[in-house]
Amino acid sequence: MVSAKNVLTFVFFALFLAASAVHLWDSWRDNGKRRKYTKPMLLIFLLLFYCCAAKHFSWVLAAALLTSWLGDVLLMPSGAKWFVSGGISFLISHLLFIFVYLPQVTWSSVIWWILIPAAILYYGVSFKVTLSVKDNMESKAMLAPMILYLMINSTMNLFAMAQLMSLKSAGAVVAYLGAVFFFLSDCTLYLVRYHSNKDLIFKKHFTVMFTYLLGECLITVGMLMVQG
Repeated sequence: MVSAKNVLTFVFFALFLAASAVHLWDSWRDNGKRRKYTKPMLLIFLLLFYCCAAKHFSWVLAAALLTSWLGDVLLMPSGAKWFVSGGISFLISHLLFIFVYLPQVTWSSVIWWILIPAAILYYGVSFKVTLSVKDNMESKAMLAPMILYLMINSTMNLFAMAQLMSLKSAGAVVAYLGAVFFFLSDCTLYLVRYHSNKDLIFKKHFTVMFTYLLGECLITVGMLMVQG
């Protein structure tokens, strides 16, 4: 017999996919007016899906999704103060994701000769991307916080990688891929927002949101698989 919880799990995931599809279609068409109606719904539906699907509910993961939703909302208005506010909310989300992965990490299982070069690569890309857009920032004071933000995202990715090395499971693979897409989304957002070449990123709003939504979804589904 199908339980009400299973039905709600399906319904909320379907609503997340439907809202994402509409949002991405409007992003592809560069319809900013309609995007503002769907964006606040996206992570709420994913959070509700997680709440219904989780057999071992994690308040930390729920809080990470909630702060991601808040970051979405704060990034909707234009202006440096909103960009910074949204960035702070997402920074908290990345820190929370680190604590989601941490309990599954067994440091004796970590392959350091892979993790250390990966760290160098992640942090190097973080510096490179941020420095490539520094001349177009509203304020030079934003440079250090923006580098810090991408470094925290990089650290979140490294903990997802450490979890993968520790568990060697399908769920850990899915969660790590989600972290990678989240990192790609943030790097793309920097380039879309501040790079002098406005045509550098193909379908810029679509690319940012596609990688972001895929990242959040894969992290959530991956951790559901990990947590059982």
